[in-house]
Amino acid sequence: MHNNIGNMIRDLRIDQRLTLKDISEKTGLSISFLSQVERSKSSVTLRSLTRIADALGVSQSYFFKNQTEDSPIKKSDQERELDFQNTNFIYKGLTGQIDDPVFSPMLVVLLPGDHDELLSTSSHDGEEFAYVLSGELTVKIGDRISELREGDSFHIKSSTQHTWYNRTDEIVKLIYVYSNIDF
Repeated sequence: MHNNIGNMIRDLRIDQRLTLKDISEKTGLSISFLSQVERSKSSVTLRSLTRIADALGVSQSYFFKNQTEDSPIKKSDQERELDFQNTNFIYKGLTGQIDDPVFSPMLVVLLPGDHDELLSTSSHDGEEFAYVLSGELTVKIGDRISELREGDSFHIKSSTQHTWYNRTDEIVKLIYVYSNIDF
C-alpha cells in the first residue's frame, strides 16, 4: 500500500488555511523543501515529518492511520505495512480502531543512511517511548547523544529537545509509542 504523504500534508495544511510560509516558520524547514515534499519531488525524513506534524497540530500517527476493519485486535497476517514513497522509513500502525487514542504504538523501520550530523532537535507536547528491536538507533536527548541497540529503550517527555534516527548502513527496527497528551 503506497500512501502519498505529500498529498496528506498539503490537504491538512489547506484545510487549516495555512500557507507554506506558515509551516516553514513553525518548522524551520524551507518553503521550497516543503513545496517539494507536498509535490512528492523530495523525500521527507522522520525528523522533518515530526516537525510538520507538530506545526499542523497532529500526532505523527495521523499520517499512518490504518484503513483496516473495525477491530481492536491486530493479527500479523491481516496487517499491512504502511510504505510511504519518498521517505527513509516505514511505519506499521499497531493501534486498534479507537477515535482520538491517548497513545499510538507503531513498528518503525528506519532505512540505512540518515547521515545528518547536525542532529537538529525538536520538542512538542506529549511523551515518547521507543524500544529497539534490531540495529543501532542514534538518540539525542537534550545535549546527550546515545547509541541504542537491541533491547535498549528510551522514554521521555516530548517537551525535552530530542531527535532520533538511523545513521548506520543497516536497517533499524523499533517499537515506538507516541502520545501528544502530557500526563
